[in-house]
Amino acid sequence: MRNLPLLGLVILSLIGCGAIFGFFYAWSVSTLRGLDRIDPAIAIAAMQAMNASVRNMAFGLGYFGTPVVLLITLATAMLMQARGAAMALAIALACYGLGVTLFTAQVNIPMNQALAQVTLPLEPEQAAQIWDDYSAPWQQANLLRGIASGLALLAAAVSLVLVARRS
Repeated sequence: MRNLPLLGLVILSLIGCGAIFGFFYAWSVSTLRGLDRIDPAIAIAAMQAMNASVRNMAFGLGYFGTPVVLLITLATAMLMQARGAAMALAIALACYGLGVTLFTAQVNIPMNQALAQVTLPLEPEQAAQIWDDYSAPWQQANLLRGIASGLALLAAAVSLVLVARRS
């Protein structure tokens, strides 16, 4: 029972990592692929609207709250001398911090800000060029964020197993 607070924090960390992994996964396997199949001007307008709408409390809580919960969980694991779980949580936090937060700030956000500056309507050829220049690099960057968040999720799952074994 002494591991109950740590177990609860690990579960919260796992949920946060899972939510963000699922978010990036959905973008990779459906959203951008769908936008690539429609008129580029409509894809640009849709992506502009989605990028604007993602700035909300629900997303912010999951996106910005997850590394905070991971850090608190890591500190708790260290204080409780759960070394294996602490190591797994440190890996999860590093994957999230570097592969999700830093990569998003350095790559995806600047691309989204540039796309937000595009004024519609455009000539069809111009819209096609803008979308082509945006979509493939954005999807590659999103794939890397998906991998990083998936690794964070895996590491959080390992920490859950290790904490559960201690109980």
